Amino acid sequence: MSQPKKTETGMRVLIQRVARAAVQVDGETVAAIGPGLLLFVAFRSGDGETDLAWMAEKVAHLRIFEDAAGKMNRSLLEVGGQALAVSQFTLYGDARKGRRPSFDASAPADKARPLFEKFVDNLASRGIITAAGRFQATMQVELVNDGPVTVMLDSPGGETPRGLSEYSHGRDPCRG
Repeated sequence: MSQPKKTETGMRVLIQRVARAAVQVDGETVAAIGPGLLLFVAFRSGDGETDLAWMAEKVAHLRIFEDAAGKMNRSLLEVGGQALAVSQFTLYGDARKGRRPSFDASAPADKARPLFEKFVDNLASRGIITAAGRFQATMQVELVNDGPVTVMLDSPGGETPRGLSEYSHGRDPCRG
């Protein structure tokens, strides 16, 4: 008996905990943050508002900062950290065949740009100081890793994430 095919949607974010990070375009610094999270962000064609809300909430409350005991037990919001979002369609690169990655799974730029902008706004609306790289630009990203701590997140995609309706009521479904 064959398994049902997994939905081919789902926003992807590669998170790096940083002491600081900055983005330059043509030698000019266009965004910079202090301690917080550097977010490399990619979209697929089917991504939408549900993915954005889920991911922004997850990023804001993901407990990957150390507490007084040295355990990863505090969130970006709890430590007052900042976020730097950088669009990176290459997160969906598929190099299983051949020697050059295919980026067919990535959303085209005209669909990804508004999603990226809404994601940045979604983070900021949660009280996070948020900066962003320049969409579709060739960027130089500088960072000082803190840890290092790196986490890959994929939104649930085509399904409604458990507890999503709670986001509008100020409750954090990630914590129960």
